[in-house]
Amino acid sequence: MLLTAPLIHAARLAAHEGEVRVCDVRWYLDGRSGRDAYRAGHLPGAVWVDLDATLAGPPSPEAGRHPLPAPSVFAAGLGAAGVGDGTPVVAYDDLGGMVAGRLVWLLRAIGHEAALLDGGLQAWPGALETGEVAVAPERFTPRPWPERLLADADEVAGAAAASGHAVVLDARAAERYRGEVEPVDPRAGHIPGARNAPFADNLGADGQFLHHSALRQRFESLGVGEDTDVIVYCGSGVSACHDLLALEWAGYAQGQVRLYPGSWSQWSADATRPANIGDEP
Repeated sequence: MLLTAPLIHAARLAAHEGEVRVCDVRWYLDGRSGRDAYRAGHLPGAVWVDLDATLAGPPSPEAGRHPLPAPSVFAAGLGAAGVGDGTPVVAYDDLGGMVAGRLVWLLRAIGHEAALLDGGLQAWPGALETGEVAVAPERFTPRPWPERLLADADEVAGAAAASGHAVVLDARAAERYRGEVEPVDPRAGHIPGARNAPFADNLGADGQFLHHSALRQRFESLGVGEDTDVIVYCGSGVSACHDLLALEWAGYAQGQVRLYPGSWSQWSADATRPANIGDEP
């Protein structure tokens, strides 16, 4: 297998061009068009994958802004992008992997070979292409999302209240965690007991992931031990995948870490769920 690790460096990808399907997963919270950005300049041969259409289901207060897509929808979208059952996938964006990490984590969760381009678009050393890339559709077999890698709101609440053997991590920026700003969701703050692990802190000044030993130290400082049950959330379950990939890169077992798909968008829409403000969990 070419993509055993969750990350791939640009030089290695360049050496294996044509052996993988490269997916551009640009999307912007401020409403800019990811597809327009893709058309203006993308990696050679890359196809654009729509977060809203392929990597998420219909939004609702009950499910959150980016609930997991139905496996059939995910499979159809990837098949249309030229990803077959045996096609290795490398995904990137221009936000350090904040969005593309969702595709990579979903694929790795179902056992499909996939990796995130470390450093994203900015790390690519060669020329970019413009316009759309036409690809032949492939057969991608729908597979259910593994329940062992997912957590619901009640499980999050239980883990956040636990002592010692469970940790809940909030991948949002510190100001959102503290409740100082909330640009999109119903309430500000964070899940009581959750610890702040902003996804951006997984990256160094060069925009690439920190060395796995540095990431290990980071997560240990947040209470993640060798046998800790870890649940990660963010605003809508997208940037949380960045933390999940970083945890895997740091050496934690895939089955040890779970995604809360509804994330803060679901939690904060439920008036019965408490919220904390400030730096403390």
